[in-house]
Amino acid sequence: MLGTIVNTCTIIVGSVVGALLNRGIKEKYKNVLYTGLGLACLAIGLNATVTNLPKSQYPVLFIVAISIGGVIGTALDIDGRFKRRVDKLSHSVNSSTNNNLASGLSTAVLVYCIGPLSMLGPVISALKGDNTFLYTNATLDLVSSVVFASTYGIGMILAAPVLFLWQGLFYLVASLSSQAVSDALMAELLIVGGMMITASGLSLLNLKDCKTLNYLPALLVPVVWFLVV
Repeated sequence: MLGTIVNTCTIIVGSVVGALLNRGIKEKYKNVLYTGLGLACLAIGLNATVTNLPKSQYPVLFIVAISIGGVIGTALDIDGRFKRRVDKLSHSVNSSTNNNLASGLSTAVLVYCIGPLSMLGPVISALKGDNTFLYTNATLDLVSSVVFASTYGIGMILAAPVLFLWQGLFYLVASLSSQAVSDALMAELLIVGGMMITASGLSLLNLKDCKTLNYLPALLVPVVWFLVV
């Protein structure tokens, strides 16, 4: 778990540093950061999806996952509930800032959690005791968290415990069963996750509000499918 602890700490440190920088950044530069984050999410998301599509054993599974997951998430109003919860936790002076924080948190959680390093890292750490992937991911997240917090504020630190629980889950499952998280399942999760990160990028660029969090249940569909098969 050392790699996950280090990764979590880098997000906390980066968020604090970014929040301090936030006070001295003009609005026009914040808009540039919004656009940069959006473009980065598009690149990361598309790369994860395109890279893993050839590895898929069930080429249409991601379509089924996104469809079923989206319907379930919309019915549960995950995105709306999340934003309302953030509104209550946020002490910002106006609703537009709250909405920006909610959007930033949802994007940050996806960027931090849904990626090859963040998902494979805990598995490799549990099975081989090698934290190289997690240390690499921690370095990337340190930079990302500074950018996120400089744009959205100190509230971005809330993404740290989410990352810890997410990676901790993969570590625990891999520790209990080395066969539970197969390469095939990981590929399917990365395809779906990549699409969700891409959707976040579209939202940040104000091209389309995809309500990305409503698609979170889509990550469970490949897991259920592999359990059944």
